[in-house]
Amino acid sequence: MEELVTSAVLDTDAYGAALYLPLPGENALRLDMLIGVQLDFIAPWARVPLSAPTPGGDAIRERRFVWISGTGELSRRYPQSALILPYDFRLAAAPLLSAGVCHGTFLLFWPASHDEHLPDEERERIEELAAEMAGVLHRAVEDGKPLRPLAATRVLPGPGGVPAPGGRSAPLAVAGFLERLPEGCCALGLDARITYISRRAAELLDHGVEELMGALPWEVLPWLDDPVYEDRYRAAVISRQATSFTALRPPDQWLAFQLYPDATGISVLISPAHVEEHLEQPGQPASRPGEPTRVGSIYQLMHLAGALTKATGARQVMELAADHLMPAFGASGFALLIAEGGRLHQAGHRGFPDATLNLFDGTPVSGHAPVARALAQGTPVFLASPEERVRLFPASPPPDQLMHAWVFLPLIASGRPVGTCVLGYEDTHPFPPEERAALTSVSGLLAQALDRAQLYEAKHRLAQGLQRSLLPQSLPPMAGRLDIAARYASATRGMDIGGDFYDLIRLDPVTAGAFIGDVQGHNVTAAALMGQVRTAVHAHASVGAPPDEVLTRANRLVTDLDPGLFTSCLYAHLDLSRHRALLASAGHPPPLLHIPGHGTRVLQVPPGLLLGIDSGARYEVAEVAVPAGSLLVLYTDGLVERPGEDIGLSVSALADRVSALAGLERLDDIADALVRPAEDGAQRADDVALLLLRPC
Repeated sequence: MEELVTSAVLDTDAYGAALYLPLPGENALRLDMLIGVQLDFIAPWARVPLSAPTPGGDAIRERRFVWISGTGELSRRYPQSALILPYDFRLAAAPLLSAGVCHGTFLLFWPASHDEHLPDEERERIEELAAEMAGVLHRAVEDGKPLRPLAATRVLPGPGGVPAPGGRSAPLAVAGFLERLPEGCCALGLDARITYISRRAAELLDHGVEELMGALPWEVLPWLDDPVYEDRYRAAVISRQATSFTALRPPDQWLAFQLYPDATGISVLISPAHVEEHLEQPGQPASRPGEPTRVGSIYQLMHLAGALTKATGARQVMELAADHLMPAFGASGFALLIAEGGRLHQAGHRGFPDATLNLFDGTPVSGHAPVARALAQGTPVFLASPEERVRLFPASPPPDQLMHAWVFLPLIASGRPVGTCVLGYEDTHPFPPEERAALTSVSGLLAQALDRAQLYEAKHRLAQGLQRSLLPQSLPPMAGRLDIAARYASATRGMDIGGDFYDLIRLDPVTAGAFIGDVQGHNVTAAALMGQVRTAVHAHASVGAPPDEVLTRANRLVTDLDPGLFTSCLYAHLDLSRHRALLASAGHPPPLLHIPGHGTRVLQVPPGLLLGIDSGARYEVAEVAVPAGSLLVLYTDGLVERPGEDIGLSVSALADRVSALAGLERLDDIADALVRPAEDGAQRADDVALLLLRPC
């Protein structure tokens, strides 16, 4: 695989590539191999949940090629990814498909100078390379030795630099040339370390050449330890475009830095700058000695803040926090504990053995252990070493022998304790003031997110329970006469209660009544009305009333209740001995009928008024033949309606899907296949009810 990844970079003139493989037993990918890009830059993407909106995730989920033409498109389509890498570059993601199985995804990176539109021949070559990689992975699976992502990403050496022209004396000639220049110059590798520096540059930086060689500039030069300056370096590496900045070397010397990148590193020109020159360049701050925050950590926390706004469960909060906080603060373990019933209970953890979390689980919130003390007092507990833990909590047993430093963050929302966040470190950790302040701020962010997630979960459970109680728990069997399958899928957005309903009534051994409907709205009022309408239709149909009379009586009930909501409904009276059906509609989408050998057609049922508009409304009846083996499809509009799409075309498309699936023996398989596209649709905001009836 290493040779294929390297070949991909060479064959496509890309400067970097990344290979992601699935994590066994997890719905996530791990960065297995990286070339041409510094690992720190892509650390937030080292572990990617498959559900996360990323180019690689989309390539796998949708099994398609993804092309990102620049930072503008990245911001529009993947705003959270753009926070991590807010630089102008090109990116392609290809799924690794073989024999219908997706074994991972492959990413390539180009500088901003690359064409915005990927040439066809280049795309074809990338897809060929992806197919070769997928073949290797597939053969490994067939041989019983599947390739798994390693715990640590493999960083491959680049494809090589350009040899120096002019023979053996060239390096000396080049060095002499550089030393004679009035400006200082140095070279940085792709890992940001200094690989060459002239004596003039060392003089300007006020350090010796030997001290600077091999060092990271911001580690030996505290006045360069500013996120803005590191950001300029990252911008040069990722976009491969020249950039510059001006910095103050204490006490009063301004220096101008010009960065010129290529595939092997960055050349830097350093020259004195006047104060006036600096002031003419707004947005170039002086260094702030003592601020250790790396720009990568800032992006991690920005990304976390954006992602947490979409978290809808405690487990999701835990996963997002672990994904971002562990690399941002260098932690080895993470755990999230929820306060319930006066005790702490784990919502999830990463990096800790289960035995460690078992010690935390069930701890009283008023206890003296550090995990409870933080929450009880409302202040974080920082334990930089085992000795500090023993000194501050002598009676508390060590929670984990592998961890030597700990952070316990109280999660308090609106003055109410909601839980504790735990970070563990395998080595002692000093926790400087800036890091303590950042972690304290994070605790407030997590507390609000966890509080929202718990409220969402509670409301969602209540909504689901009410919805289930209003829908039939099972449909009456009619063995030998009628095969039945029903599905209900709640809206993909929000957590409101829907108004969709359906039911089947066994009138006698050879007749049945089936109905389906949809109450306007998604709230408790709509759900309550849905329950009343379903009960009314069921009651009137049970006494043998014809379809038009069933809807007429239900309409009077809804009109008398005057809920301010309207209801669509379709009722079908099935005579299974004569294989006939009587249909009446109150503004409901038309049913479909599939007859083997004759395709699927949309049944023309006279559309009466919605229930609840006019108490005197009348409904017409249509009679159709439903021969043995045919399939009658009743559905609500959530299955076919899409913003901006013609409803007639959507119904026709549904009829085509029914025709394609009608040959399946089990109705349950047909129902699952019909509902699945609606479940996967990102824009669906309405519930779906589906009732399939196949006379025997």
